[in-house]
Amino acid sequence: MTDPIKYFASRVSAHEMNRREFIGRSMAAGLTLAAATSLYGKSAMAQEPKRGGHLKLGLQGGSSTDVIDPAKSSSQFTFAMNRNWGDTLVESHPTSGLAVPALAESWEPNADASVWTFKIRKGVEFHNGSELTIDDVIKTLNRHTDEKSESGALGVLGSIKGIENKGGDLVITLSEGNADLPLLLSDYHLVIQPDGGYDDPSSGIGTGPFKVDNFEAGVRATFVKNENDWRSDRGYVDSVEMIVMNDATARMAALSSGQVHFINRVDPKTVSLLKRAPNVDIQTTSGRGHYVFIMHCNTAPFDNNDLRLALKHAMDRETMVEKILGGYGKVGNDFPINETYALFPEGIEQRSYDPDKAAFHFKKSGHDGSVLLRTSDVAFPGAVDAAVLYQESAKKAGIDIEIKREPGDGYWSNVWNVQPFSTSYWGGRPTQDQMYSTAYLSSADWNDTRFFNTDFDKVLLEARAELDQNKRKEMYHDMALMVRDTGGLILPMFNDFVNATTTNVSGFVQDIGNDMSNGYVATRLWLNS
Repeated sequence: MTDPIKYFASRVSAHEMNRREFIGRSMAAGLTLAAATSLYGKSAMAQEPKRGGHLKLGLQGGSSTDVIDPAKSSSQFTFAMNRNWGDTLVESHPTSGLAVPALAESWEPNADASVWTFKIRKGVEFHNGSELTIDDVIKTLNRHTDEKSESGALGVLGSIKGIENKGGDLVITLSEGNADLPLLLSDYHLVIQPDGGYDDPSSGIGTGPFKVDNFEAGVRATFVKNENDWRSDRGYVDSVEMIVMNDATARMAALSSGQVHFINRVDPKTVSLLKRAPNVDIQTTSGRGHYVFIMHCNTAPFDNNDLRLALKHAMDRETMVEKILGGYGKVGNDFPINETYALFPEGIEQRSYDPDKAAFHFKKSGHDGSVLLRTSDVAFPGAVDAAVLYQESAKKAGIDIEIKREPGDGYWSNVWNVQPFSTSYWGGRPTQDQMYSTAYLSSADWNDTRFFNTDFDKVLLEARAELDQNKRKEMYHDMALMVRDTGGLILPMFNDFVNATTTNVSGFVQDIGNDMSNGYVATRLWLNS
């Protein structure tokens, strides 16, 4: 659904497309030579960022329970907030998804990818003036491997056996080989902190382009430019203000009136209305994000797989994509991987809406009575409407879904990963291994479907160490089937990320990694006026 001309122009602005390629593709998409040449000139000019000004973002996803500690980051607001002040060892390329250097300037594995050596960038300062050291990196990673930290990256780092300083390099030893390790270290929880964050994990002291000025959970966060930033290709504005705006109508009004320069989570149903505003640009990115209905496999009545299958077959996915996403997305198949991932498992039959199958499994489950589903508009744009659509499609199978609308504030601490059946979203992860390790490995802190499957765990660990890509692809195929057919995940749709900016803003990068330009939105934007 992305306008191809706008997409090509954004790639020019991001230094990812040259003049010849831009003009050729734009003419193929319908532009004349003169129009394509003119647009290239404007896009190329946009490559030169303007510095200064105060950038304001109106964001859905903030809560009074939010904290700065990156280990406990679980909302879209804290995700983007931590990108402002902190850096990870590795980042992912916005279009290819490949690992690119950040605080680690290079890395090298041994023959079986069980030992990795990272060279840590020198001359980088934390906001408090201290210099980044390998010890800071080691302590940061150690903190996130400690269950007491409650880190969202705990499952990702589970295979690490040793972290040490060898001759001035960071050496990570794994219990088994893992070709994906560099990308795993790009996880947004793994912000490198002084002393690893042990002293004060919520200090907001990092190496990022902005310093934390003020943070009021559930209200706003403000930042000022880090004048000693080790990078010159980011942090163009003097200050940033992130305002919690969980109400979709309020976000749209704030953007249209120019009170903010950027908003996230634009409801696809409102895109056509928002486009009418002369000062607004829609920013759409296809990626790995997905909207979900999650059941706890270990909690009655969802501990019965026939009931779970009944609820999966009762989902009308095509209608969800049409009505909820407005076409800005694709149908899902009850496992969290789509074609953007390397080694995507092909050949798995697409699950479709089948009231007869749903009724069969519902009867077989022996469940009597309604099924309680909790939801909120903060779960994903249109989540309440999606719950109502689901309620209607399930009725045709004789399944009564009772909907309980929960308040947005506190949803991520009181409902998600707590209540046995609720709506939620995932932004995806850089690799299949990381997605599965974060949310489906039995020991994962964020195993929000309570999917405890030892066979799955075994295959996941084997695939992680398998260097034969064909064998690894077969393993991912098996894992996808296990999650799809025995798990508690109902994944009706992969969403496009739909954001919006005012027209006096440039620099937005379409990043497949996650929403809001993979959280880097404030670090990449600049103001033209």
